[in-house]
Amino acid sequence: MKRKAQKIKMLEKNMTDKTDQDQDFWTIGRKPVQEILFAKPEQVDLVYIQNDVRSRALERIVDICKSQKVRFRMVSAGELQRIHSGNHQGALARIFQPGFTNMGAVLEQVTKAPLPLVLALDQVQDPGNLGTLARTMVALGGAGMILPKNRTAFPGTVAAKAGAGALNKLPIAHVTNLARSLDYCREQGFTVYGCAVDAEGENMFRMIPAYPSILVLGNEDKGIRPNVLKRCDHKIFIPMPGIMQSLNVAQAGAIALGMFAKTRDEMA
Repeated sequence: MKRKAQKIKMLEKNMTDKTDQDQDFWTIGRKPVQEILFAKPEQVDLVYIQNDVRSRALERIVDICKSQKVRFRMVSAGELQRIHSGNHQGALARIFQPGFTNMGAVLEQVTKAPLPLVLALDQVQDPGNLGTLARTMVALGGAGMILPKNRTAFPGTVAAKAGAGALNKLPIAHVTNLARSLDYCREQGFTVYGCAVDAEGENMFRMIPAYPSILVLGNEDKGIRPNVLKRCDHKIFIPMPGIMQSLNVAQAGAIALGMFAKTRDEMA
């Protein structure tokens, strides 16, 4: 349990922007945080609130987070200062990048994109993988990405660096429940493909995909969650005849996306 807690703590540390260079990702101060929670709650990823200060303003922020269904975390003064050294007054809101939108807007992009495919990431937690996959999607003409709000890498500076600007060019939607979102996608005529970590299902090099498509990639360690995998119309895998029998999610995603792009080009 102790090792697991340490691993989770390190993940949270890596997912948190720690320097003042990341000003675009933060709203700081009690009043500014309240204002963005009221005006644009969908743009707020997570609110940090100092837990050792008695303040009606901070209590109000907690109430707003609950009513707007925005995640918040109570932290010590030292932890808050480590996250951001500005004059935060006990309140910080971590903000999504400008390219984020709702799922409907992402799905609409399939009518315009060269590759009518949306990439859904199921709790991918490494921001470098997130950025690399976004870059691959932009390069191949993909329509957009869907990310769950919880337990997902934050698209901050690490992801932005790996993406080389792709995060600003690709429509990305955050959803509360990925499984239900995939149900909705299927109702809208999308075929959902889940990229499995084992050799079960269909060999992706031999299949002919249907479009528009959703490609689901799973967590770096656990793969796609069972409840999400149930929503996939097809379970596909990458054949690996070589001595290496594993790929990280960014590598697997690049291969799968390349396969979809190739078959789409052949069908055109």
